[in-house]
Amino acid sequence: MSDETVDTLSAPSGPVTGGAVVASGTRRRRGGNRTFGDRITLDRMSRRDKITMAFMVGIPTALCLGFIWLPTVFSIGLSFTDWRGIQGLTWQNFIGLNNYVNLFTKYPFFWPAVSHNVLWLLVLTFIATPIGIFFAVLLDREMRGSRIYQSAFFIPVVLSLAVVGFIWDQMYASQGVINSLLGTTRQDNVIDWLGNRSINIWAVLVAATWRHVGYIMVLYLSGLKSVDPTLREAAAIDGANQRQTFFQVIFPVMRPINVVIVVVTVIESLRAFDIVYIINKGKNGLELLSTLITNNSISEANLLGFGSAIAVVLLVISLVPIIAFLNRQFRQDAA
Repeated sequence: MSDETVDTLSAPSGPVTGGAVVASGTRRRRGGNRTFGDRITLDRMSRRDKITMAFMVGIPTALCLGFIWLPTVFSIGLSFTDWRGIQGLTWQNFIGLNNYVNLFTKYPFFWPAVSHNVLWLLVLTFIATPIGIFFAVLLDREMRGSRIYQSAFFIPVVLSLAVVGFIWDQMYASQGVINSLLGTTRQDNVIDWLGNRSINIWAVLVAATWRHVGYIMVLYLSGLKSVDPTLREAAAIDGANQRQTFFQVIFPVMRPINVVIVVVTVIESLRAFDIVYIINKGKNGLELLSTLITNNSISEANLLGFGSAIAVVLLVISLVPIIAFLNRQFRQDAA
């Protein structure tokens, strides 16, 4: 075999352009098939991702609509009726704004419940929240045994409000811890902490404060841990003491956490229910809007329409801080 024949066999097939050999048709076909297969895989992954995303978004959305928004809309509709939940709901049950008129003008427990909710808000805002912030500032100094103190303050937060109500119900008993410490366990001088209408709301607020302090402490302590330490160092160099450093440097930086705490406090005061209901079902001086809803809707009277009217009022009141918070967040995101 000649040298020319060997060179011809060993040379790659395909035209030569500018000294470069173009890949063979077989290699081009293989490359083309691989690219087409990759496209099929990507299309399949895209469809699978779309199905997964549909389930991830669709299921929570369906649950939210089914368990929150549909009952909310249904409650708003029921608030204009006198339906008791026994017979079928018809147009004859429609009474317009009568439930709201009776609620604001004739129902004797509505305005006391509103005042109790406002009192709940004031106590949590101006007593419980500052105490929680104070404890958070103390524990932020890495004092000895800080982990033990954090756990001790956080235990009430872990407990449900129903359990907290049961604990304090036992503490306020005639032969309970508080009366024993005060020496008022005898029948002639025993203090009825939860039965006396003039003091039972304050006794329950002590229990609510006990739980709320730990909640605020944990929230604020997590925010303090994220503050840049150079700010404290700069304040110390400028000659600021610890009080000045907190109020003039740290507190303004903690503004996002402060807003969250305000919203949480407002929501906690509006949804208060478990403690008073476990004590005396929210009666005899412990009326709250939430307990009025339950006592009217789920009771022998079965006043579902009237209870729905109270629920709508509570919903409108609750939307005020929520809308204010969301409006603030949207403005910050837009800026």
